[in-house]
Amino acid sequence: MARYTGPRCKLCRREGEKLFLKGPRCLTKKCAFERRPYSPGIHGPKKKGTKLTIYGIQLREKQKVKRIYGVLEGQFRRFFEIARKMPGNTGENLLILLEKRLDNIVYRMGFAKSRAQARQFVRHGHVLVNGRKVDIPSYLVKAGDIIMIDESLKDNYELKSAIEFSKQMIKPDWLEVDHNNMLGKVIREPQRIDVSHPINERLIVELYSK
Repeated sequence: MARYTGPRCKLCRREGEKLFLKGPRCLTKKCAFERRPYSPGIHGPKKKGTKLTIYGIQLREKQKVKRIYGVLEGQFRRFFEIARKMPGNTGENLLILLEKRLDNIVYRMGFAKSRAQARQFVRHGHVLVNGRKVDIPSYLVKAGDIIMIDESLKDNYELKSAIEFSKQMIKPDWLEVDHNNMLGKVIREPQRIDVSHPINERLIVELYSK
């Protein structure tokens, strides 16, 4: 399955804001965006007064959301098509679908420091949904689903470290988590207000509607 394998800090710098792709590192002075808060490249910071076109603004918003959730173009477009066919607001439907991805749920429950790490746990078969192993990061969870971490990972240093780190973060109220027993439950379907990162989904809809 295709995934981005390049430098993650460059993605934050390219979008001009922290996307928190590397977990705890993003909160320290080692964060590349803190040291060089401008786009990567040999030409250094852009000149003041440089403005993006309307298309450029829309494109950057789409790229930002793709990078936050670790989704490549083909899969992102498929999610958009599903969201477009659903009743209600297309942009909100898209973000809700992305929030319901299994790798995002594992991250949001505090069992991984980043979505990339959560994706790895899922791909390696360390995550169970309702008692059944699921190794598909894009699997969409439903209200009432029980998410468990497999016994084989319970003594893993990275998992324990992630749980400690998650204690500093705000817990989503649509998820119920028991870190002692390494399990969690999806209490309800996520809503637009539950998306933690500032996103203007209207720009994405406008981009794909051209």
